[in-house]
Amino acid sequence: MKTLFYSFLFLFSISIFGQTNYKITYLKSSNGKLIENQDAILVFSNEKQSLISSEAIINEKSEFPFEQTIITNLNYLQVANLSKIKTIATKDSTSIGKQSFELQSETKKIVGYNCKKAKIIINSNTIEIWYTNDLKVKGAPTVLGQNLGLVLEMNRNGNFVITATKVERIKQFPILKVDENKTLDVLTYRDLLWKSRFTSISIFKDEVINFSDASKSNDSILRFANGTIILKKIKIPAIAKGSQVFIDVTEQSNGDAYDRTGSVFMIPMDKKMSFLDGLQNGVKTLPIYDNGNGKQYQGIVSTENYSPLIELMRFFTPFGIKQYNTIQLKDKIWEERVSYRQDISELTSALNNQEVYIGTFIGNYDKGGHKVSVNITIHPEEEIVAKAAFAIPLFNSTNVMEMAGQEYGTLFNSDKGLLVTFTLNSDLKNAKLRYITTGHGGWENGDEFVPKKNTIYLDEKEVFHFTPWREDCGSYRLYNPASGNFPNGLSSSDYSRSNWCPGMVTNPTYIDLGDLKAGIHTIQVKILQGANEGTSFSSWNVSGVLIGN
Repeated sequence: MKTLFYSFLFLFSISIFGQTNYKITYLKSSNGKLIENQDAILVFSNEKQSLISSEAIINEKSEFPFEQTIITNLNYLQVANLSKIKTIATKDSTSIGKQSFELQSETKKIVGYNCKKAKIIINSNTIEIWYTNDLKVKGAPTVLGQNLGLVLEMNRNGNFVITATKVERIKQFPILKVDENKTLDVLTYRDLLWKSRFTSISIFKDEVINFSDASKSNDSILRFANGTIILKKIKIPAIAKGSQVFIDVTEQSNGDAYDRTGSVFMIPMDKKMSFLDGLQNGVKTLPIYDNGNGKQYQGIVSTENYSPLIELMRFFTPFGIKQYNTIQLKDKIWEERVSYRQDISELTSALNNQEVYIGTFIGNYDKGGHKVSVNITIHPEEEIVAKAAFAIPLFNSTNVMEMAGQEYGTLFNSDKGLLVTFTLNSDLKNAKLRYITTGHGGWENGDEFVPKKNTIYLDEKEVFHFTPWREDCGSYRLYNPASGNFPNGLSSSDYSRSNWCPGMVTNPTYIDLGDLKAGIHTIQVKILQGANEGTSFSSWNVSGVLIGN
C-alpha cells in the first residue's frame, strides 16, 4: 500500500514491533439486519496504540476520500487521503479524555470474550458500549470508548449496531507515515475532507446584478438587459448515475432596497433558435406567443425551432439585506446575507457532461442593485435512486429580459391562458410537470396578495389544480431590514403572498401526468388573473419542464 502508507514523511513515533498485535473485524447492522455489501471496519491494536481502518483501505480498493485514525495514549491522529497525491491530517489530545461514561453492571460474551457495558449520551443519541479487558489492549471502531478497553460492540439508539465478528493475533501492524509538523487544525481538516466528497462548480462569485448603462460584458461573464442578467458558459462534468445535484445562491443588497424576483436558468441550445439569440439580438427576435389579448409575449413557449429557458431556481430577494442593516429596530439583529439552496437532481439529464449557458436574473432598476454568488454541487450516492432521465422545457413566462422590453406574464387574462404543443419521439413513463408559479401585482387587490387557482390541462383534460400560497413570510423578518412597517404592527415582508416571500426560494410543484405515448400533446395553464386597476396590473411567472423516464 505505498500510495496510502507512505504519503507522509515522518513515521508516527511509537514502536509497534515486539508487541502482541490484534486485528479486529467489525460489521454494521441496522434495525436487526446486517447491512449488505458493506466495507468491514478493521481495528489494529496492541499495548501502545490502535489504528482504525477498513477492509477496502487495507486491500487498496477504497475510493477517495478515505480516513484512518491512529490512537496513542488517548491522543488521536486522523489521516485522510483525498486523492492519490493529496493527504491531510489533524491531531486531537483532548476529546477522548473528556468522554464520560455511565458504567453498567450487565455483562455478556462477544466472540468469546467477557464484556462489560457502558453508556453515554451524545447529541441526544444513547450509545451503549460493550468492552473487554481480557486482552490487555485498548481500541474501538470509532474514537468513542478508547479509554475503556477493547470495544467489541457499539449500539446507537437500539437500531444501529457495530459488532466485532472476529479477533485475530497478527504478526505485522500496518504502518502510517505521518509528518506531525504538517497537521492541520481540526476545522480546516474537516472542511477539506467534506469538500473532497463532492464536486463544486463555481458559476458566479460576488457578482453585481444592477440596472446601469455602465454594466458591460467581459471575457468571462456576459451582461444583458442593462446589467440585470449575468450569463456564463460552463462545462458540467459527467454526473454519475443516482447523484444528487444542488444549486445554491447567496444574495446581498448592493443598493436596491426592494424585494425582487430572481431566477437562475439554463439556456437550452438544442434547436435552431435559443434565448441567447434574444439576449444578443433583441427580445423582438424571439418567437411570439399570442393568447388573443392583443399583447405579444416573447420567447415563453416551446416551438418546433425554439426551447424556452429551463428555470433551475426561482428566488426572491428580501428588502435590502446587508446594505440597509444600519436601520435599527428594538430586538432586531439583521442577517448579513440570504442563502438559497435547492435540489435540482431531476434536471440532471439537461446538464450532464456538456457545456451550458447558466444565467441569473434579478429584476431591479437600481444602479447598485444586488450582489450574488451561484454554485452547483454534485454529490455521489451509495444507494442509487432512479432520477428523471428526460427533461423537456415547455414554457417559462418569467420575463427575465424585463429591463430590455420583454412583456410581463399578463397572458392569463384570457380563456386561452398559456397553451403549448409538444411532440414526443418516444413513449415517456412516469411523466411529471415540474411547475413553478408565483403571482405578482403589488397593490392591495393585486394577485401578489390575492389567492388565485392554477389549473393544468393535459391534452384538453384537467389533470391538476391548486391555489399557490405562502403564509410563513413572517419567518423571514430578520432578512428584511428595509421592509415597510404599518400601523397595524405588521411589516410588508410579513404578509402572505402567492407562493413566495421576500427572502425565500419558491419550490417546484410536481404534477403527475402518467405514461405518455409518443406523438403530439398539449399542456395548458389557466389562472384566474385579476383585472387591471388604472396603471396597476397583475401577472404570473410560471415555468414548466416535462420530466420522466
